[in-house]
Amino acid sequence: MPIAIVTGASRGLGFENAKGLAALGYDIVMVAKDQSRLSTAQQSLQRDFSDRTFSTFAVDLADLVATRATISQIATAHPNPDVVILAHGVMSEKMSKTLRTTDEEWRRVMAINLDSVFILVNGLVPSMAEARKGRVIIYSACLGRMSGPGNMGGLAPYRISKAGVNAMVRNLAHETGLGARGLLVDAVCPNHSRTDMGGADAPRSAEEGAACALWLATREFNAGDTTGVLWEDNQIVEW
Repeated sequence: MPIAIVTGASRGLGFENAKGLAALGYDIVMVAKDQSRLSTAQQSLQRDFSDRTFSTFAVDLADLVATRATISQIATAHPNPDVVILAHGVMSEKMSKTLRTTDEEWRRVMAINLDSVFILVNGLVPSMAEARKGRVIIYSACLGRMSGPGNMGGLAPYRISKAGVNAMVRNLAHETGLGARGLLVDAVCPNHSRTDMGGADAPRSAEEGAACALWLATREFNAGDTTGVLWEDNQIVEW
């Protein structure tokens, strides 16, 4: 069975990605902070997909030392993943403008949204690059774009962390050959979805928010196709 590693897998977009990939025949490595929620999610998926394997790793991704140790465990148990989807993240406080954000709030958001993404990529993706295969999809946000609507300021740590994710995706994709060597690296904007972060009034379901990432994880890639960009609804959008 192909193997997919999914962060934020206990709920929301991460859970929907794990569910969608299981339906497509993947065994799933589920990573999330809360062991109880993670176990509940695992049991739910196991009931629906009894012929799949669901392994769990609980870690607070804000703890970068613990994250690195957990990655080592995952890499030992699952050394050759086919798909990595990084769907974890946090929103910054509502009044976190650049001149009002505290050091603590800045570090909290950056640790989870950007630093842990680097550590996960740095620890999990080298084997994929060496094997010359696989898909890496990282959840970004349209609020992290430098162009287009919604880039007029506010929520500074969140916006800047997602802009950093966009830069990391672009950089890694170029470093690994823009798909020519078998590895695809992309960022995805899920739009405003009904998750704990997005709230109950968001216009999209979590399943709809996960659809583009699932497409990226499984799309056919041919000569001349594009990777190393930001996607929204299966379409490329400007950074």
